[in-house]
Amino acid sequence: MKRLFSILAITCLMAIGTVNANATTLASTTATVTSVTQEEPASEDVSFHQELKKRFIEGGPGFMGIVLLCLILGLAIAIERIIFLNLSTTNTKKLTQNVEDALNSGGIEAAKEVCRNTKGPVASIFYQGLDRADEDIDAAEKAVVAYGGVQMGQLEKNVSWISLFIALAPMLGFMGTVIGMIQAFDKIEAAGDMQPSLVAGGIKVALLTTVFGLIVAIILQIFYNYIIAKIDSIVNDMEDASITLMDLLVRHKK
Repeated sequence: MKRLFSILAITCLMAIGTVNANATTLASTTATVTSVTQEEPASEDVSFHQELKKRFIEGGPGFMGIVLLCLILGLAIAIERIIFLNLSTTNTKKLTQNVEDALNSGGIEAAKEVCRNTKGPVASIFYQGLDRADEDIDAAEKAVVAYGGVQMGQLEKNVSWISLFIALAPMLGFMGTVIGMIQAFDKIEAAGDMQPSLVAGGIKVALLTTVFGLIVAIILQIFYNYIIAKIDSIVNDMEDASITLMDLLVRHKK
């Protein structure tokens, strides 16, 4: 019986020792995982702007600065055009109704006054047509067509510069890529050995210029397409309004 109690006591002590050992191991593992988990955000705690700045500096100030200049100028022109086009947008149906009411109530001068008080190319075209309405319908139509071309030129002003920057940015990026590859091969030639460290730096710089050039082109292309779509919408309104104005003048002459 004493031997049985001795065996049970030894077994309990061994079990308690194993549990303590496992608990210690688990605690140390948990502490290690916790410390690693706490350290991971520190290694990944790099903001997008810091990473972008780092990559920009690595790409070299030469070509990267020119690509950035293309982005700044392109965005400046695009924002100016968007503001101008939004201010040039007119409620054509409301304007047409107001002009028709003014023609019926006060004649040509009242309709011209409505056009003077309304902003946008459609109102300007209406004014030019009404200004020639005393001559004949053909003269009014020619005035509307001629002034419509002038207004279209104002809507498309400086848009070609945006398309230039869209084409220029990736071209500059590709040029930086080619120059970076040439520099990498020059280092290999000077070292007389094909070491990966010599090639990697030059290739990374070359690819960064290409990436930034493509990013600039994509951003400007989005703005360019929006501007072209806005211009087309305004031009369609101008054409429809011109036809409506001619119909109003014909009915007024009768």
